[in-house]
Amino acid sequence: MTSFPTPVALGADQARTRLHEFTVIDVRTPAEYASGHLPGALNIPLGLIPRALPEIRHAAERGDVLVVCASGVRSENACKLLAEQGVPTATLAGGTGAWAAEGHDLHTPAACDTRAGWSMERQVRFTAGVVVLLGLVLGLLVHPAFHVLSAGIAGGLVLSAITNTCGMAVALGKLPHNRPRAADLDATLAALRGS
Repeated sequence: MTSFPTPVALGADQARTRLHEFTVIDVRTPAEYASGHLPGALNIPLGLIPRALPEIRHAAERGDVLVVCASGVRSENACKLLAEQGVPTATLAGGTGAWAAEGHDLHTPAACDTRAGWSMERQVRFTAGVVVLLGLVLGLLVHPAFHVLSAGIAGGLVLSAITNTCGMAVALGKLPHNRPRAADLDATLAALRGS
């Protein structure tokens, strides 16, 4: 039976005191990352962790790796994925939200480097709301069977809360505006190799 390293969860104050020791990987979308990230954090969206595995493993061999996201859920999932590959990591409990709530600075790229966008949570709320309204309107105007759309979203939200996962966020994360430009990802992977 193979034993995987157990990911460690650090509070915002714990992470801040050791921030200089970490290679920080932010697994949010590029738009979320651009809205404010931990100092020195490198952006590798959750869905691209498998592609960046060799570079992350290389960084972990040189020092500790801290994985962050907005609330701690995606970073926890990334840490589990990396642990299964034998890469030890830590996650920031509560994510950048907890970091900012503790009064710690978030860095943002220069204005010309940002892509306007919504946070993943906002995208999920918007998409769920649109599909629910669409199901209700089509159910009233076209055929009652369209109410299944609204019921499906309601069921998905309940499942998301119970499992602490979000299939809609995973799907939205694959859209082009939520993926880093190839040059940005290449630069991030080169930074991981060289740090």
